[in-house]
Amino acid sequence: MTLHATGAFDVKTTPLPPDDATGGTTIGRYALDKQFHGALEAASKGEMLGAGDPAKGSAGYVAIERVTGTLCGRSGSFALQHTGTMDQGKFQLTVTVVPGSGAGGLAGIAGTMAIIITNGKHSYDFEYTLPENPE
Repeated sequence: MTLHATGAFDVKTTPLPPDDATGGTTIGRYALDKQFHGALEAASKGEMLGAGDPAKGSAGYVAIERVTGTLCGRSGSFALQHTGTMDQGKFQLTVTVVPGSGAGGLAGIAGTMAIIITNGKHSYDFEYTLPENPE
């Protein structure tokens, strides 16, 4: 059965040294530090890589973050993988639970998370599945 969780989150990004050894487009690097609220009460740490020119409406990014906390009463952790592009100002974003990354009460978790940004505020809409009895 698919479950659903929603809430807000705060995010802090910290620039890391860029990887400009490619000789072309600079690859920006950022540390991620998030605090989730609502049905998911958790903290996450991760890293994001990005390239392109967001000011001109074209860019892409990938990220991995490790989420640790409580999801609807079950404590544990899991990883999220992000893949996002912006083409002529149109966004496409996929955030997926990394298969096999769940631990503790969240072992076996699978799902996808939508990230919503409205007036500078971040929120999430998380559709997920969990086994009946965690390992």
